[in-house]
Amino acid sequence: MIKVKVLKKENMIYGFDIVGHAGFDKHGKDIVCSAVSVLMINTINSISNFTKDDIVVDEYVENDGHIKFLVNGIYSKETEILLKSLEYGLYDINEQYGKKYIKIEEVQ
Repeated sequence: MIKVKVLKKENMIYGFDIVGHAGFDKHGKDIVCSAVSVLMINTINSISNFTKDDIVVDEYVENDGHIKFLVNGIYSKETEILLKSLEYGLYDINEQYGKKYIKIEEVQ
């Protein structure tokens, strides 16, 4: 199961912490893991390449399926949109494939 923590302060997203593998299918064919990975990596790359906001990829351990990133300080409207888009995408995956494969928790 993939466990997602949406990190928030005063209801504003400032990061995500994602751990685990979905177990939807075997390695290389797991579309739930692939979808979560693509959303996460695309968000990190988009913030890094299209904004001047300070983003830190805190941990990345490929075998454990663990990635955590934080946006430091006050950030741009573009970053806010990208963070909310990632959150919505993760909730959509959760809704489509179920809580057996992905669990989302908001941490204030």
